[in-house]
Amino acid sequence: MASTEIVAVVQFVDVKVILGGVFVKKIGESRAITKYIAHAYEGKGTSLINKDKNQMANIVVWMEVKAHRFDPIATKLIHELLFTDFFGKEIDNAFVEENEAQLAKVLDVYKARLAMSKYLACKYFTLADLDHMPALQYLMRTKVKQLIDERPHVSAWCKDGLTRLAWEKVWALQEKRLKWLN
Repeated sequence: MASTEIVAVVQFVDVKVILGGVFVKKIGESRAITKYIAHAYEGKGTSLINKDKNQMANIVVWMEVKAHRFDPIATKLIHELLFTDFFGKEIDNAFVEENEAQLAKVLDVYKARLAMSKYLACKYFTLADLDHMPALQYLMRTKVKQLIDERPHVSAWCKDGLTRLAWEKVWALQEKRLKWLN
């Protein structure tokens, strides 16, 4: 099977969502899964969504920005800087520099937004912020951390998200699975 065929198969695998021990639904995309869980657990703990249609629209917009502007570049950098070496290959510094320049432009947009608001979508932490945490957690283990730290509002937002108790618990579970990254 060609690698593009494998990606096509993996991208659309259905995940069974089980809440309270009961099978609820099959969902095949991570943002759909997080949206479903955020709605299912609304009112329990920190609310990640908003009933106000304008603020909910802002949450959705920033999730789309993440999916289409931030993630493609962040994913390339994460793979190149963390996983290339693991597989015994040499890091392509030209590729890294090109993608760092692209990510810097995206982070400048975030910098402008976060200068006006502590969080991306509104004045409190939402699904739009949470959606960024996995990639940020990995990026902060690379030299890309400097691009984030050079932008004080982006750095503060990143630190705020990555030090939330719930995220720290999630990441602790992930670290057990990825001991080789430490």
